[in-house]
Amino acid sequence: MAKQLRIDFVSDVSCPWCAIGYKSLETALLRMGGEVTVDLHFQPFELNPNMGPDGQDIVEHITEKYGATAEQQANSREMIRQRGASVGFTFDMERRGRIYNTFDAHRLLSWAEEEGQQRDLKLALFEAYFTRCEDPSNHDVLLRAVERVGLDRDTAAQILQSDAYADEVREREQFFQRAGIHSVPAIIINQRHLISGGQPPEVFEQALRDIAARGDAPQPG
Repeated sequence: MAKQLRIDFVSDVSCPWCAIGYKSLETALLRMGGEVTVDLHFQPFELNPNMGPDGQDIVEHITEKYGATAEQQANSREMIRQRGASVGFTFDMERRGRIYNTFDAHRLLSWAEEEGQQRDLKLALFEAYFTRCEDPSNHDVLLRAVERVGLDRDTAAQILQSDAYADEVREREQFFQRAGIHSVPAIIINQRHLISGGQPPEVFEQALRDIAARGDAPQPG
């Protein structure tokens, strides 16, 4: 009988290692076939919660935040591109010129979870930002992503024009911060076991097999 695993995937749609981490996790689950069934929840995390509405030049931002040189950033972009390609995700790192606020994207992801299409919208938002180099704070971009996965555009527009899901997103962000999550991706299995970072599929596969073998059930809630 397949083991049931709950996976909380704490991430931001502007985090390249989150896209890599999810695609690696997806690859690992495919390799495991029917050994496990997964209850997947994408949880919100903002890399730059105080980012202004116009965003910031990405090179300037990374220099200020991490002190990385232009050469180091170029090397990192190439590493990310290669890692993405290895798990079937396309990064256009050279055209991605700015970084933006992602709060509204997380509000829509909370709604999409209720609609049973959170994963599809998450992937559409990753692709909008990293593959097509679109602004994930722009409501037109968000609505196109909503339409792309078959969710209702009018409902999404109403959400964006209101404060719907804002309190829920902030509460979930604060919950995981209090739990010690300060960098992403953070992948929490059965609300007990943490896998950090954009690991290769092999790492996820081994960890999931080990956790499933232990037989500990997901905690309620």
